[in-house]
Amino acid sequence: MQDVTPDRGEPFETAVLQLVDLRRTFHQGSRRIDVLNGASAVLRAGEAVALVGPSGAGKSTLLHIAGLLETPDSGQVIIGGRDCARMRDDERTRVRRAQMGFIYQFHQLLPEFSALENVAMPQLIQGRTKRQAHARATELLTSLGLAERLDHRPAELSGGEQQRTAIARALANTPRLLLADEPTGNLDPRTADVVFAELIELIRAKRVAALIATHNLELAARMDRVLRMDGGQLIELEPQSLA
Repeated sequence: MQDVTPDRGEPFETAVLQLVDLRRTFHQGSRRIDVLNGASAVLRAGEAVALVGPSGAGKSTLLHIAGLLETPDSGQVIIGGRDCARMRDDERTRVRRAQMGFIYQFHQLLPEFSALENVAMPQLIQGRTKRQAHARATELLTSLGLAERLDHRPAELSGGEQQRTAIARALANTPRLLLADEPTGNLDPRTADVVFAELIELIRAKRVAALIATHNLELAARMDRVLRMDGGQLIELEPQSLA
């Protein structure tokens, strides 16, 4: 078990994401809650990193800060060598769209659009042509076994198919960083196992750095590294210690 404070001598460009001494405090009436208390971590291309800890430990807050959806009280969020923690909202949005993908426990697909259209949508927002976006969406969905389901709307897909579509959408703009919050938490164990295996395969094949919050310690043990939220800090565990 070890602290994961980044090595200050390590070149920033070797890391996709560096979280440095993040602090975040909330107040409930007179009560002060230090959710993050010096949390630090480094994520590199092609590695899947599990984020574990009990409910209320701060996993979602950490993901929101890493995804530039929330601002820390202090500390750095370094993406591609740039500290993004204090960027303007429009700058943060550009970084999110160009460099990040998000996967949630509930797929959050747009119900009125097909699987193909859901995966094409973020690409169109980024300026790709419809032809380019549909070609990329078809490629990703086919790689996830959904070649026969491209024209189906979310309500016509099984839970596993919905989550595969959400994974394809998250990877559509070729992100460098993938953030996932309980991506298999709404699936039955067998489907979760299959979807998780496909996700890890894509992370490694596409050389994406992935931070995946999960309560499933069996899945966490199959990732490259495991970080546990403990007292507002991140402690690295050996994956085999969870098995």
